Amino acid sequence: MIKAKNIHKSFDTLEVLKGVDLEIKKGEIVSIVGPSGAGKTTLLQILGTLDKPDLGEIEVDGIDFSKLSETELATFRNRHIGFIFQFHQLLPEFTALENVMIPALIARKDSKEVAANANELIDYLGLSDRTEHKPSELSGGEKQRIAVARALINNPSLILADEPSGSLDSKNRDELHRLLFDLRDKFGLTIVIVTHDKELAALSDRVIELKDGKIIRN
Repeated sequence: MIKAKNIHKSFDTLEVLKGVDLEIKKGEIVSIVGPSGAGKTTLLQILGTLDKPDLGEIEVDGIDFSKLSETELATFRNRHIGFIFQFHQLLPEFTALENVMIPALIARKDSKEVAANANELIDYLGLSDRTEHKPSELSGGEKQRIAVARALINNPSLILADEPSGSLDSKNRDELHRLLFDLRDKFGLTIVIVTHDKELAALSDRVIELKDGKIIRN
């Protein structure tokens, strides 16, 4: 599913990733852990085509990123990768339903079909009574579930989550953890999670530990 070889990344004189090699199988839930500054989020962004390595090779679903133009990378990201962020990153001026629909509308899918699919996802996540609410009217747990629905709207094969439970209380954190595993089983997803949450990491199929830009446990 994911193959990364000899990934290097620097910002000015700071070398953040120092030759990272990893392989993640289809259907795995993998947690990436390590201290702050280890390079976890940088690695996740590179795997998600949000940033480029200075050196190294990446393949997702057999697609070599180095052979894609910027436009092709954006299209691949939109259609094949769903993102879940710590602070949701919902657009405040749009309703929950509209936020979920946005990635599919960017992909120029039929708006009626997109709305139907978005409503189905929101209903599956138990928020059918919140579709017309804006983010400011949602709780933290509700915002994160809407963010999950948005990540799923284009039927991606890969979900990348950056501290997805970091801003949640213990109840909502536990619910999100269970949800991620339910989604893997229901949709056949591969899920890669950057987390400081030891409980979530322990539940994963595998833990990859980064320290000082290198993998020390895989």
